[in-house]
Amino acid sequence: MRSSNARPTRRFTGKSNYPARTVKATLLVLVGLSQLPSSIHAQEGVAGSVKRGGVIRYGHFQEPACLFGGWVQQWYLQRQYSDNLVARSEDGKIVPWLAESWTISDDKKIYTFEIKPNVKFTDGTSLDAQAIADNINGWLSNDPDLRNPTAAPYLSDSFESASAIAPLRLQVTLKVPFQPLLNVFAQSSQGILSPSALKRGLAVNCENPVGSGPFIVDKWRHGREVTFRRNPDYNSAPATAKHQGPAYVDGITWKFLPDQTIRYGSLITGETDAIYDIPAVAWKDANSRFPVLRHLTGGTPLRLALYTARPPFDDVLVRKAFAYSTDRRAAVDTSFLGSLPFEGNGALSQSSPEYLPELGHSYGYDVRKANQLLDQAGWTERNRNGVRVKNGNPLIVRISYSNAFLKPDGEQALQVIQQQAREAGFDVRLQPTNPADFFAGKNLGPDDYEVVLLYWVAPGAEIFRISWKPDQNGETNRFNPSRYQDLTLWDVIQKAEQELNGVQRIVLYQQAERKIVDEAPVIGLTVLDVTLATKPNLKDVWLDRGSVGEPVFYDAHFDDGK
Repeated sequence: MRSSNARPTRRFTGKSNYPARTVKATLLVLVGLSQLPSSIHAQEGVAGSVKRGGVIRYGHFQEPACLFGGWVQQWYLQRQYSDNLVARSEDGKIVPWLAESWTISDDKKIYTFEIKPNVKFTDGTSLDAQAIADNINGWLSNDPDLRNPTAAPYLSDSFESASAIAPLRLQVTLKVPFQPLLNVFAQSSQGILSPSALKRGLAVNCENPVGSGPFIVDKWRHGREVTFRRNPDYNSAPATAKHQGPAYVDGITWKFLPDQTIRYGSLITGETDAIYDIPAVAWKDANSRFPVLRHLTGGTPLRLALYTARPPFDDVLVRKAFAYSTDRRAAVDTSFLGSLPFEGNGALSQSSPEYLPELGHSYGYDVRKANQLLDQAGWTERNRNGVRVKNGNPLIVRISYSNAFLKPDGEQALQVIQQQAREAGFDVRLQPTNPADFFAGKNLGPDDYEVVLLYWVAPGAEIFRISWKPDQNGETNRFNPSRYQDLTLWDVIQKAEQELNGVQRIVLYQQAERKIVDEAPVIGLTVLDVTLATKPNLKDVWLDRGSVGEPVFYDAHFDDGK
């Protein structure tokens, strides 16, 4: 059943990564539940003091164009209705989910997963090894109905195949070791969907995706809300969950409330039970009135990506001068009223395991140094408006951004930066773009911007593959808006991905991190955080640690039996 070089050296059941008694108890409960009819499952859910029932009214910020896919706002929704192969615990360890255990070959190229039995998608399709293999192979295919825009950039260079070698045994074969593989499998964007439902095509599945998760997508009223109803037969909770069996609540009404004042007000007036993204002006008030959850996402921070493929930012001196010309810490503090931390490390978010704290203070505000660097770079003249000029060209910097990636409070931070940089001779122009146009590429063409404001969330430094892979064989890496292509950097990143020693892997990732900050193709601004405020009677909501801190309502319940 296994290839000759696939001899496993270690079997992973979560016991080494998670409290042993917890995992053992979890698996025993699962075995027991899988042998019970659904009516008995419901009785299990009322065990202890937890009451069933009620619908969680949740106020969210942004509405995606599809209920699954590659944008973080879609992942929040997908977390409610689909399960992953593995989960990531709060301390960053990989623990069982649909895979009860797994083995990894000596050469780190073959992963063999033992799949949880008796799990079904909510359309009745069996969730077995073949269904998961169909998902994974589809992620890497060119079929737009199946291709996964998040998984493909991670896996395209290392993935060879996924196959069912037994009804409940999945084998994933790599061409080269890729140590972040399980982190990728834990992200909600890699949630497993019904292969039967996927055959209906992307348009249908965007509206009504089908997973095996604790909730079922009931209806999407565009511009208003998505309603979920409880999956009464749910029996596949991750090891990170607080209970097993179906969810306690009857469903979720996922309201889209883009106005932050209205969204926060809805919690105060009792129109919602939980809200996403507490506005800065209400941060202190929310912490005094409500239970507040917060997660700083890993991967990249919210950062200014400087276009390095043409002037003026093809010159590293000008890139550094722009960084020194702006007091980004003050801009963040002013705009977010102290509710969001500044991040000077543009390479990596501070919640990533490979983060170097000393880089968080990079490029402090220093106009004198900015002026020196610009003089050194040949931008010695100024026009009558005080803007520097070189060879007759003014030093114009256009910043493209969208509220798809920037909180409403963040626009003020950009206005502060615009004013600050002028002292050093930059003419900064802001180019706000609505999300639909932004995703369609408006203001993102090669001649459309000098700076774009973006982030990309992930558990850690594996995000470097996405951001810094050079163009290859005529294919442009569209996830590298800086257009910074450094083969030395790419070599270090690939070595890190294939390094079998965990300590040495971090050393390599940090080597890459230092180089990115030193070359300044990106400049840090602030973290991306996920915040939730809930009514006091709504208990056991938690934030997932797979990638972006999605709200998890599976364990949630009302303590007054609402």
